[in-house]
Amino acid sequence: MADPILHKGAAKVARIPIKVEAKPRQRLPEWIRIKAVASPEVKRIKALLRERNLHTVCEEAACPNLGECFGHGTATFMILGDLCTRRCPFCDVGHGTPLPPAADEPAKLAEAVVLMGLNYVVITSVDRDDLRDGGASQFAACIRAVRAASPTTRIECLVPDFRGRLEVALEVLAQDPPDVLNHNLETVPRLYKAVRPGADYAHSLQLLAAFKARVPGVPTKSGIMLGLGEAADEVDQVLQDLRAHGATMLTVGQYLQPSAHHLSVERFAPPAEFEQIGQRATALGFINAACGPLVRSSYHADQQARAVVTA
Repeated sequence: MADPILHKGAAKVARIPIKVEAKPRQRLPEWIRIKAVASPEVKRIKALLRERNLHTVCEEAACPNLGECFGHGTATFMILGDLCTRRCPFCDVGHGTPLPPAADEPAKLAEAVVLMGLNYVVITSVDRDDLRDGGASQFAACIRAVRAASPTTRIECLVPDFRGRLEVALEVLAQDPPDVLNHNLETVPRLYKAVRPGADYAHSLQLLAAFKARVPGVPTKSGIMLGLGEAADEVDQVLQDLRAHGATMLTVGQYLQPSAHHLSVERFAPPAEFEQIGQRATALGFINAACGPLVRSSYHADQQARAVVTA
């Protein structure tokens, strides 16, 4: 079988409703400083992943915390390949027609979890609009494999929206639920057409609420980015909507432009603004809210889950 065609940068965002105007990346403010880390542990983990043909969102999405997380022997695994069926212009993951799910992926992932000695693992995926269940059965297979190989490891799943496949996907996940179910809203509803083409704000909220209704004992989590043109009152409304739909964990971070072909950063929110959002989230009833310029949805996920995941 021929290798699938990968579209990144300009080719990826060529067919979206609102065209991205190519702009150079802005200089980062003093409160956003990313240290490049090329430690032996980082190299070891990258080699381990390559040997098993595993992908991490840390690498594919150009996460600014890669060095720190890999240096501590943690990673967020990205299953179902490295080609996404969506063209979100904020994301650096490539677009294309994915290959069928790999039958040995769950076993390889579980083996990597054991070798890395992880007590907490985050499993995410590209969007798989080509699959009948959106890839939910592969999530469930990975959960079963990790629990069989490492029973004490806690599992968080950061899932896509399963749009058009929600009922069947949630039915599958409810049978083998993770310890935390995460689904990111990413931005405020007014910006969805530009930021999340193919997604729907109300549908994403429904996903969180519907899963919670099926598995009430599993905490739900979501996250958004600042710097895409949102207003303060819109951010507050997102927080209220999340609480109204049962979410109890929150992440809020700064959007960073992966390349000149991606959405530009409208502004860099100062640390004090993130602190204020965190205080507001606590007042609304979030059990844990991680808010900061370099916070990402799976950054320090193990620490964030301690308050809500019981042994």
